[in-house]
Amino acid sequence: MQLVYTHENKILVENARNLLRENGIDSRLKNEYAAGAMGDLSPIQTWPELWVDEADYAKAKAIIDDLLNRPAGQAWYCPQCGEENDASFEVCWHCQSER
Repeated sequence: MQLVYTHENKILVENARNLLRENGIDSRLKNEYAAGAMGDLSPIQTWPELWVDEADYAKAKAIIDDLLNRPAGQAWYCPQCGEENDASFEVCWHCQSER
């Protein structure tokens, strides 16, 4: 087994795990409950880790690298008030008009 991804946020690790599963790659999640040991261990040692078989490592790494390097998208301007909104917003933060 090889470590393919780790992050302090378990949700991001689970997201990567789901993406690998969708691509037919089995993985193992380690340190899932290690946060309770923080203090006795350094915080980085308690981060959830995603491990894959060595045969799947290159494909898994490429999938995760693609996920991490995706462009965030373009900011957009509200047609109602003209305010700039982040690409992740579907509703204007200023006037609550839909994109």
